[in-house]
Amino acid sequence: MIKDPFQRLNLDREVLSVSQLNNRARLLLEDVFTGIWVEGEISNLARPASGHVYFTLKDKQAQVRCALFRQNALRVRQVLRDGLAVRVRAKVSLFEGRGDYQLIIDTLEPAGDGALRLAFEALRERLGAEGLFDADGKAALPAHPHRIGIVTSPSGAVIRDIISVFRRRAPQVELVLVPTAVQGREATAQIIQALALADRGGFDALILARGGGSLEDLWCFNEEAVARAIHACVTPIVSAVGHETDVTIGDFVADVRAPTPSAAAELLAPDSQEMHLRVQSLQRRLQLSMRERLRHERLRFDSLRRHLHHPGERLRQQAQRVDDLELRLRQALERRALLRQQRLAQLATRLGAQHPGRTLQLLGQRLRNLSERLPRGMHEALRHRRQRLQSQAQTLHAVSPLATLGRGYSILLDERGQAIREAGDTHPGQCLTARLARGELRVRVEDNHLTPITLPLLDE
Repeated sequence: MIKDPFQRLNLDREVLSVSQLNNRARLLLEDVFTGIWVEGEISNLARPASGHVYFTLKDKQAQVRCALFRQNALRVRQVLRDGLAVRVRAKVSLFEGRGDYQLIIDTLEPAGDGALRLAFEALRERLGAEGLFDADGKAALPAHPHRIGIVTSPSGAVIRDIISVFRRRAPQVELVLVPTAVQGREATAQIIQALALADRGGFDALILARGGGSLEDLWCFNEEAVARAIHACVTPIVSAVGHETDVTIGDFVADVRAPTPSAAAELLAPDSQEMHLRVQSLQRRLQLSMRERLRHERLRFDSLRRHLHHPGERLRQQAQRVDDLELRLRQALERRALLRQQRLAQLATRLGAQHPGRTLQLLGQRLRNLSERLPRGMHEALRHRRQRLQSQAQTLHAVSPLATLGRGYSILLDERGQAIREAGDTHPGQCLTARLARGELRVRVEDNHLTPITLPLLDE
């Protein structure tokens, strides 16, 4: 590729000026090295008033001057600074005035950690706008947890540090390891699966933990899918990923962020000695409160005893009121009985004026007709109902589960008599009833293959 441009120079006997030499060298470089990608670190950054950007691109062994002209510099979104690792697309040229070899850049983008940082900030802004980081949606950690799930690698130092903290501060808390990879290609899918499994495990809280590392090592905790899996968990989650200076997207989504895995354990492990001192303090406060209450009630009792009067006078007043009410009640009853007698006399007069003989005759005839129709209707209704009953009995027999049971099948019923249709309706140790074609059996569920395996991590 380089051979043809050198052949065009024809330098056998031609004497060139310095300007001609630099011009031909520039044309040669631009013809051979066009649209190449170069990666390095920015140094000696300069921004003159023209809007052009000049800097040196270097690595450990070498460096090259670069020029980013104004129209291309306007398209660069990130802030350029010394020490920033970048990847540039450029053509190789030569500044003829000084004979300096340089790159003319048309595209610049972050390289390595810089690209990850841009992706991190973009995802954080988008998920924050959706409300995944809102404090209103975060759950409070339990004050006295009994069972905690730890989502981390089973082979790292993290799990040992967490166990050590709980053994020292709260050995009564049960720890359950939900193993997952925390680095590499498979880590994202395994973390999502482990979080879903732990959220169904009935834990009081979860710890999502990993040791320190580079941004690339921790990147699985910056994946959008992992962030949404954390947000979907109902169980309170403490994120403890990396060292104190490491921050991941998962930290923003989790209910609480801990600077280290050991700090996460301390957040959830109530200090036994501190609790004992608090109980003693509460006991002293209770005793003082009881003494004060007894003293107050004793003073109140003495005051009531001084104001207590003999009930004889009040009983005499109540007896007089009862006599008065009795007299008024008797008078009211007599007036009501007189009004009823007058009303009865009026109704008797009206009844005598309207003799019911005709009505009784018509009603008697209707009664005889109905008495004749009743037996016929009853026979017809019974015959219709009998036919309908026979038809329904045949239909019922056709769909009856008894026929299925007779072929060797059984029906599993829970304690309430409800049929078990899937393994998720049961739990290990649950007693069920198996109904057969003849008789029943009592069975017990040993494992439904849904509950995470509990590993005894603390010594008894």
